[in-house]
This record gives sequence, structure tokens and C-alpha cells, in this order.
Amino acid sequence: MTRRPRTRFRKLDGILLLDKPRGLSSNQALQRVRHLFQAEKAGHTGSLDPLATGLLPVCFGEATKIAGGLLGARKAYDTVARLGVVTDTDDAEGQPLRERPVPLLDIPAVDRALTGLTGRILQRPPVYSALKRGGEPLYAKARRGEAIEVEPREVDVHAFELRSAADLLDGGEPLLRLHVECGSGTYVRSLVRDLGEALGCGAHVAELRRLWVDPFRDPRLWTLEALQALAERGRHCLDACLLPVEAGMTAWPMVVLNEEQAHRLAYGQGVDGGFAARGAVAAFDRAGRALGLGQVDEAGRLRPQRLFAWACGQPPGPH
Repeated sequence: MTRRPRTRFRKLDGILLLDKPRGLSSNQALQRVRHLFQAEKAGHTGSLDPLATGLLPVCFGEATKIAGGLLGARKAYDTVARLGVVTDTDDAEGQPLRERPVPLLDIPAVDRALTGLTGRILQRPPVYSALKRGGEPLYAKARRGEAIEVEPREVDVHAFELRSAADLLDGGEPLLRLHVECGSGTYVRSLVRDLGEALGCGAHVAELRRLWVDPFRDPRLWTLEALQALAERGRHCLDACLLPVEAGMTAWPMVVLNEEQAHRLAYGQGVDGGFAARGAVAAFDRAGRALGLGQVDEAGRLRPQRLFAWACGQPPGPH
């Protein structure tokens, strides 16, 4: 039996905006992409459920150093809520827990329920989630049948809007098509579950698609099929899909360093520059190349936090 040759991984830096397909976990999608690109190091910025599709930013190499900042970014989704059925996972992948008749609803009633779930709200995350307790994800405990109490927490829901109720109002499937814009830690499954309770019939997520994640508001997404086709044409075709690390750094205030300041930063030293920004910042040189992340104190002094390899004199991976 002939063994497949082992993948020879390479240093690679950049960001891929992946269109995650339905049916794969975020980690499964990440591993497929990593092997296609033959990248030594890769990570994603915020999980999508297997049922969900859409934008999954994948960071390669040095870009993984800014992944944590992208996790807290504002996000937007389109989702379809199926009324009348509550499941144990709050989506269509789970087992039905109870069914209730869907009352006669009109648009104003739905809008009122949506308004009540908009703004700074308390939300109870799903039992089947990647949140950890005692170092273990809640979904692992739930699958063993353990009783789990999940404490509500504050989240920001910037928009929760009805896009269409035509299926329901025309006497068809009890579906609501919705748009969500939210902050870090918000679960769309929980929003839909709570919307169903507000409407008196229960609900779960039937479809979910992530549209954008800050700072990628108008993303050019790449499917696994498109990436596979490009891989067959050559590595250079794949690498052309990547965004530079700088594309993911617009969420931080920028500070620009001269050559001497960049040299000091490279050796882990603080920089007295009288910088106006305070807190976490993105450091750039005068040529527009990102050097890494730092922290500016109240005195305007910049201290390094996570510097890119090339800022410390190491060569970058290909992009």
C-alpha cells in the first residue's frame, strides 16, 4: 500500500477570508486550508458552528499574533429562525426538546420582540457551546449528559432586524429571516431561542451565515473548492488570495516610528515618542510596514507587546 507523501509545511504570513461551508467545524475548515497552503502555523479568529457558513478569517504565521484582537470585533449575520420547535443545541443540528403551536403573528409583534433583544442585554449562552468550565468545553459536558447551569452575561446586540416573514405570513413554513449585528461573545442561537420565547412558541436556528467581521466589512471570500482549484495551478496562485497582516490591524490606533524608534522597539525597549494614542496600538514604520502591537502609557511612552518577526530582524514568510 503506497503511503501519501507527508506535507512539507512552510513559513507563510497573511490572512485568508474563508467562506466556511456548512457541515465542517471551524477547526476542520482551518486544517483543510492549512494543508492546502502548506502553512506551518495557522489559527482562526472566532468559531462558527458546523451548521453555519460564511466568513472565517484564517491567520497564517505572524498574523496569528493579532488574532486575539480580531476575536473581539463586531460581526454581522443573516439567520433563519424556525418557530415552534426548541432543540437542545438551539439550532437544527440538535434534538427537539418540545414543540408548541405558532400563534398568529404580525410584523409589529415580531418587531417588538426583536427590539427587546437589542442593545446591551443579558444573554444565557447555549449549553452546547465552546465556553469552558474547569478547562473543558461545555459541549463536552453536555454530551455526557451532565446537568449544566450557564450563567447569563452581558452582550452587545447592535441590530436585530426582520428581513422577511413571507414564509410565515403566506401560510408556509414558520420561518423568520433575520439580520444580526453584534459584539464579541454574542450567540445568535441564544438570540433566536429567546426570540422564540418572546413570541410564545419557541424557536431555533435553521440557517446561519456570517457576513462580515470588523475590519473586513466588504470581504472577498474564498471557498474551499476555489482554493483547491487554485492549488492545482500552483502555490503562487494560492498565495495571491492572502491579505497582508496590515489588513487586519485597522482596529488599533496607529503609531508611526522612525528608524531609531523602530530599532529600539525591536530590542524590546520602550520608545519615548510623546504618542497621542493611549492603550493598545499598532506600530508601523515610515514605509507603512506593520511592526507589531504595543501599549502606550499615560506619558505617551510606547512599550512593545507582540512584535512581528521581521520587526526583530527575522525574514518574513512569503505572501
